[in-house]
Amino acid sequence: MKKFIYAIVIVFLIFAAGMLIGWWATRSNPNETKVTSQAILMALRDRGFLVTQSSVINQTVKISVQQDTLWNRLLWGQVINATGVVEVNTGVDLAKLSDADVQVGSNTVTVYIPSTTIFDARVVGDINLDNSQGILKRLLENNDGYNQATAELVKEATTASSQPDQISSATQKSIDEVKRLVGYISGGKEVEVMTKQ
Repeated sequence: MKKFIYAIVIVFLIFAAGMLIGWWATRSNPNETKVTSQAILMALRDRGFLVTQSSVINQTVKISVQQDTLWNRLLWGQVINATGVVEVNTGVDLAKLSDADVQVGSNTVTVYIPSTTIFDARVVGDINLDNSQGILKRLLENNDGYNQATAELVKEATTASSQPDQISSATQKSIDEVKRLVGYISGGKEVEVMTKQ
C-alpha cells in the first residue's frame, strides 16, 4: 500500500512540475506587443476614406445662356442667378494604401498616405434661384434652371476648396489624424506620417 501512495505522490509531483515548467516557458510578457505592418495596414484600410476637413460655403453663381443677336436673346436667352450652401468634404482615401506604404522599424512606424482629395460636394438646404428666360424659351422650352444651378454651385465650391491653402490645411489634418490612429496600435513606437507625391 505504501508503494502505491508513493507512486501517486511521485506522479502528482511530476505532473505539477510539468505544469509549472510549461507555464513558465510559455508565459507572455504583458509589456511586449508585436506590431506588424499588416496589422497597421488593415486597421487603416478599414477606415476607408478619412474625411479630415469639411467646408461649408455660401456660394453664388450666374449662368448666362445668351444668343448671338438681340432678338435671339429676347426670344431664347436665359440668365440664372443662384445662391446656395454647399458642403465640401476633403481627406485621404486610406483604402488605397499598399503594403509598401507602412514600414515598421525597431523604434518607428512610418506611414505614407495618399495625397489629399475632395471626397464629395453637395448642396445643403434650398437654392435661391432667379431665372430670367426669353419669351419663346419660356413658352416652348421652359427650364427652371435648378439642375444647372446645382451643378454650377457644386463646381464652384469644389474649385474654392481645391485652393492650395485649403488642400494644405486638409493634408496637415490628415497627417495628424493618421498619426493619432496609428499611435493607438503602434505599441509605443514613434509614428511618422508622410504624403506620397
